Amino acid sequence: MPEELEKTANSDRTATGFPAADGSMRFAWTLTPSPLTDLVKLVIQPVNVLPVIFVPGIMGSNLKSRKRGTPVWRLDATLGQPLGLLRKLSTKDAGERQSLLHPDETLVDDDGAVPTSAAGSIAGKSCYKARGWGEVGETSYGAFLLWLERTLNDPGKRHDRGWMHALRPAFSDLSGPWGAHRPFAPCLPAEVEKARNWFYPVYACGYNWLGDNALSAQRLKARIEHVIEIHRQGLGRCEQVMLVTHSMGGLVARACAQMDGMAEKIVGIMHGVMPATGAPVAYRRCKVGMRDEDYGASLVIGRTGQEVTSVFAQAPGALELLPTQKYNSSWLQVKDPSGNDLLPPQPDPYERIYAVKDRWWALFKEEWLSPREGVPIRWKIVKANIDTAKQFHTSICDRYHSQTYGFYGADSKQKSFEHVVWRMKVGIAPGDGTAKAALADVMCMPPRQQVRMDGVSPEFVGGQRVTQIVPSAMGASVMQYETSHYELHASGQDGGGDGTVPISSGRAPAAAANVRQWFALKGFAHEPAYKDDTARAVTLYAIVKLTAQAKEPHRAGL
Repeated sequence: MPEELEKTANSDRTATGFPAADGSMRFAWTLTPSPLTDLVKLVIQPVNVLPVIFVPGIMGSNLKSRKRGTPVWRLDATLGQPLGLLRKLSTKDAGERQSLLHPDETLVDDDGAVPTSAAGSIAGKSCYKARGWGEVGETSYGAFLLWLERTLNDPGKRHDRGWMHALRPAFSDLSGPWGAHRPFAPCLPAEVEKARNWFYPVYACGYNWLGDNALSAQRLKARIEHVIEIHRQGLGRCEQVMLVTHSMGGLVARACAQMDGMAEKIVGIMHGVMPATGAPVAYRRCKVGMRDEDYGASLVIGRTGQEVTSVFAQAPGALELLPTQKYNSSWLQVKDPSGNDLLPPQPDPYERIYAVKDRWWALFKEEWLSPREGVPIRWKIVKANIDTAKQFHTSICDRYHSQTYGFYGADSKQKSFEHVVWRMKVGIAPGDGTAKAALADVMCMPPRQQVRMDGVSPEFVGGQRVTQIVPSAMGASVMQYETSHYELHASGQDGGGDGTVPISSGRAPAAAANVRQWFALKGFAHEPAYKDDTARAVTLYAIVKLTAQAKEPHRAGL
C-alpha cells in the first residue's frame, strides 16, 4: 500500500504501518527521485492496534459435520439469499434435522464465502479467512463486515503523527441522540482524534450455536487471546480488543467477559438486538413451528413444532434463547372461551414450563423427541439441557462488561411476541356422544381427553379429523375438517420490537449499572439489523467512546 510522504522541515519522513494478514506490521513509502541526494531520515513508528471482533447471533455461524467435514449449515449468498441452505433443509423432516443438527456432531465451518478483493487493511481472500470471516454467514453479515472494515481502516491523508483514517467523514455526523435511554454525551473532538490514531482490523468469531453458550464463550476467549498475540508482532502494539455482537452473540460475549482476566482484555462491548431476558418466540416455535410467522424462513428453521423441537431439545444454545427467570412471569397464557386466565404466572419457567412432561402447554411434547429416522432424545438429556440453560442464564443475569453500549428494536411496526397466548374456542362437536371436556381436564390433559397436537395452530381437544365425500354437478370432491370439544389457537404477535426480540427484552439492559448507553431504534428487522444506517452510526459512536477508554499499549524497548 504505497503512500506519498510529505517532506518535513527537518527532512524526516514517517512511514506508518498497517496490519498484514498474519497480524504483523507492514510499512511502505515512496522513494525520492534519484537526482535528489539530500539525506532523508525514515522514521518507523509503533502502531497501536485495537482489533474489532464481531460475534454473530444464533444460526449466524457456519457449521460442518464433525466426522465428514461437509457443510451442514452454510449461509453463503446466492442472489443475496442462502438458497443453498434452503435447498438442503426444505425437504428435511424432523428426524433428518435431528440427525443433521446435533451439537456433538457439528463444529464451526471456517470455509464459508468471503470477499475476494481488497478492503481496508485486508489484502485478499486469504486475509479474510485469517480474520475468521468464513465462519459467519455471508448473507447476514458480509455487507456489514465489509462496511466496518472499510470505514475503520481505509487510508486517507497522512499527517505528521501517523495514519489519518477515513473516519473523518464517518465520524462527522455522530450527533445522536438516537433514542438514548441515558443522558446523551456527543463524541468529543479529542475522542474522535484519538480514534483516528488506531488501527481497527475487523475479525469475526463464529461458534457452534447448537451447544451451550458457555462453551462458545470459551471459544471467543481463545480467539481474543490469539488476536492480541498476533498483533504484538514487530512494531504492532495491542493489549485489548473491542467486541461487536448481534443477537445471541451478546450472551456469548457477556459470558466471555466474566472469565478470569478477560474483562481487562476487552475494552468494551457494543451489543445489537440482544435478547437480554430471552424471547417467547423460541417457545412458540417449539409448539407450532414458524410457518405462520414467515413461510420462507420456516423452510430452513422449521415449519412445524415437530421440526423445531427435533433440534431445540438437543441444543442448549437454542434453549438459552427462551424467556429467563427475569422475563415477565405471565408471558405464557392460556385463556378459556370467555377470555379468563387458566394458567397462573410461572416465576420459575424452567421447572414449571420447560421441564414439564404431562401438560400440553409445556415446552416439549415427549413423543416429538423420537421422530422417525432421527436419533431419539431421552428425557433425562432434555432435562439436563434445560438445567444447562438455567445455569447459563443465572451466570450472566444482570452482569455486563463495565463499558457496554447497545441498541435494540423499539418499532411498533416490527411485530414481536411479548407473550404467547393460547386462546381456547369451542370446536365442532365430535358427535360421538362423549361429554365435553371440562376446562380443568384440558389444562391437565387426562388420558381420556387427549389434546391432539400436530405442531401447528390450532391444536384440538378431543374429536378427530373427518373426511367426507361431497357430491356435486362436477363430480364428487373430498372435504376434510376437524371435530373437537375445543380448539387451541396460538395467537399472533402482541407487541413491538424487531420481529424476534420484543421491546421488553431488548430494553432490559438500559437499567443495568455497567451500561454506558442504550439506544431505542426503529426501522429494521432482527436479522438485518446491522444493515440499517442508524444502527451503523450507533456502532461507530460506541467505537469512538470505547476507544477513549482503551489502554495505551506499551512494549518493552519501544
